[in-house]
Amino acid sequence: MITSYLALAAILFSIGLFGVLTKRNAVIVLFSIELMLNSVNINLVTFSKYGLVPGISGHVFTLFTITIAAAEVAVGLAILISLYRNLGSAEADQYDSMKG
Repeated sequence: MITSYLALAAILFSIGLFGVLTKRNAVIVLFSIELMLNSVNINLVTFSKYGLVPGISGHVFTLFTITIAAAEVAVGLAILISLYRNLGSAEADQYDSMKG
């Protein structure tokens, strides 16, 4: 039972890592980071329920991770919209300088 949850988390993390390392669109990179964070949440809940000492600590850490992910999306999209207005592109390769 635990192996299926861990396999799902590993697959999601691998897809997210692939998206972060290979895609050039900044929105796709943000989505890939969200996939990676969700796979971590699956691991936290899995080990919280099926670990050596089952408890609620994994669920609490998952709530913190979801909160941090929401803040990351809000700040990341605000920066992305600002850069898109200035440069006219959503390609991450063009965001190499923070001028002005």
